[in-house]
Amino acid sequence: MADTDIPDDLRYTREDEWTRVDGNRVTVGITDYAQQQLGDIVFVELPEVGKSLEQGDPFGVIESVKAVSDLYAPVSGEVVEVNDSLGESPEVVNADCYGDGWMVVIQVADASALDDLIDPVAYAQHVKERAE
Repeated sequence: MADTDIPDDLRYTREDEWTRVDGNRVTVGITDYAQQQLGDIVFVELPEVGKSLEQGDPFGVIESVKAVSDLYAPVSGEVVEVNDSLGESPEVVNADCYGDGWMVVIQVADASALDDLIDPVAYAQHVKERAE
């Protein structure tokens, strides 16, 4: 847990996605904890721009040498950007999960859904509980 990076300027989900809120847009990726648990990322499947997402529903798949996991929408809305470079270089998620390893940008349908995201302190506690 001590070596897990949990930036203070992001909000999180209990499914190990991080979100960077910018007005009514949310950039989404997986957390440092998630990429550590998965191991070497070998494939990322993301939705098309324009796809409507419902909060909590799967929007893509991430595959590592250890496991295949669904990616879950932290908020409802429309996908307005997709990190297409992950198709060619999925390992970027391991190298820079909070930067170049971002996955999608969602135009938020209802800003109140942002209240469902957890702060860094609560996420750190969530990670700690699972690690014990």
